[in-house]
Amino acid sequence: MASNTAPHAKNSKEWLTGWDPNNEASWDSKIAWRTLWVTTYALTLGFISWFLVSALAPKLNSLGFDLSKKELYWLAAMPGLAGGGLRLVWMFLPPIFGTRRLVTYSTALLVLPLLGWSFAVRNPSTPYIGLLALGFLAGLGGGVFSGFMPSTSYFFPKSKQGVALGIQAGIGNFGVSIVQFVTPIIVGSAMFGATLGAPQHFVDTTKGIDKFAWYQNAGLLWIPFVVVAVILAGTLLKSVPVTSRGVKDQLDIFSNKHTWLMTLLYVMTFGTFSGLAAQFGLLIKNLFGEFVNAPDPVKYAFFGPLIGSAARVLAGPISDRFGGGRITLFSGLGIAGSSLFTVFHLSPQSSADFAPFFWGMMTVFFFTGVGNASTFKQMPMIFQPRQAGGVIGWVSAIAAFGPFVFGVLLSLVAPKSFFLGVCIFALFCSVVTWWYYARPNAEKKS
Repeated sequence: MASNTAPHAKNSKEWLTGWDPNNEASWDSKIAWRTLWVTTYALTLGFISWFLVSALAPKLNSLGFDLSKKELYWLAAMPGLAGGGLRLVWMFLPPIFGTRRLVTYSTALLVLPLLGWSFAVRNPSTPYIGLLALGFLAGLGGGVFSGFMPSTSYFFPKSKQGVALGIQAGIGNFGVSIVQFVTPIIVGSAMFGATLGAPQHFVDTTKGIDKFAWYQNAGLLWIPFVVVAVILAGTLLKSVPVTSRGVKDQLDIFSNKHTWLMTLLYVMTFGTFSGLAAQFGLLIKNLFGEFVNAPDPVKYAFFGPLIGSAARVLAGPISDRFGGGRITLFSGLGIAGSSLFTVFHLSPQSSADFAPFFWGMMTVFFFTGVGNASTFKQMPMIFQPRQAGGVIGWVSAIAAFGPFVFGVLLSLVAPKSFFLGVCIFALFCSVVTWWYYARPNAEKKS
């Protein structure tokens, strides 16, 4: 069983005592909201690091690398493999280390991929195995999610967790679109000067582009922001006494069938969101790249994560009001319908066919964002507080494999078959949601 005493209780500057967020008389909202904003800032940087590879991969060959389409899919997928695997570790850490130490140390680790990629892009002779290793390190930014989100859930009452977790995850998800939007802008400027590296020769023969660019900026830009996040986390955050004696005490979540059902639903929502966010740029390049006036993947890739992240923020309070189960059902049906629509726009004949494909994808991203928020509303309602934190970490870990799974599947099957599979899977998840969580006599109305 969980211990009610924090392992570092003597350090009053770090650990709170007698913390009960569901008791309005003793709940300190200032501490809760401060925790939310600091961890959200750090989480946004985590997502920036996690999806840095997706912003760089479509341009690597123009920098002198010689990578096949399959190699690029696998490279963009590697952070997803790492993020999912590392979330399986981070999900157990909040009760052991506490919020302050976990967020501080985890955020500091983000320097590794950001600095590593700033060196790799300058040298086209970097071996592919080295690029894969750096892709794995980028997964650190995805791994921290399953530690940060449960930590934040400990600070808020159930009635406000839909809003709080929706804000944190939604704004954190903006990191995906931020890195994909900012990268093409900052690589065109010698903002750090020659002291941090000479420019790269960028050549795109299909578009007649021959110029110099500073792709090392894509990683270096964020390092000062990471330093600030580490300082804020180490000085402003507290830890709450929702602790465990170790990993073994937290394994009871796996004997609850709802852990597995919610895993399925979060794979449908966040797995699809993260998978498509990582592969969207490459998908645009591979479907439309050979046409005259082809759309630039980097200019459009950030729109999907932007839409999905905004939908997640907005859907949090809506889920609090109408129930997470109902909103998840709405999300599942929406993912199925928009995926089916997209299936019919995956055999373009010219760049003019880009518009319906693009809007189909935006609709998919919108519904995944809605479901990302509603599922996080469901979990604190279904499970007791300590278990809810563990379940949130677990489902986040499994869904984080989305970029990896999507990358592998898109390298093996045609896009039409892939999106048809997404449609069928979403319909199945919708049935599960209706039966267990949304119908009038549902087992766990949430």
